[in-house]
Amino acid sequence: MLLADIFQAFKDEYKKSPVRVKVLDAFLLYALATAGVQFAYMLLVGSFPFNAFLAGFLSCIGFFALTVCLRMQVDPANKEFAGTSPERAFADYCLANLVLHLVVWNYMG
Repeated sequence: MLLADIFQAFKDEYKKSPVRVKVLDAFLLYALATAGVQFAYMLLVGSFPFNAFLAGFLSCIGFFALTVCLRMQVDPANKEFAGTSPERAFADYCLANLVLHLVVWNYMG
């Protein structure tokens, strides 16, 4: 019963979080699922163009890391980024994603 109580408390607290944070959590799950599918494909089929696999996989992992940073900045419960507006955080996120994907695009060759 202890595990069920912990899960119920987590669910009750998560319901209180804003919709913006829940959307970012969905993006995080998407990034992890995409990285998992790419890794499973590499294990099953092989990694012939290894730089293409690395570019795709690291793109998903980089996207995940940047989205975690955005989630930390726009979460109102996080007081560490209280002075940062959500618009500024999103602009930083877009710029960092642009740089990430330009690097990935160049790495694919």
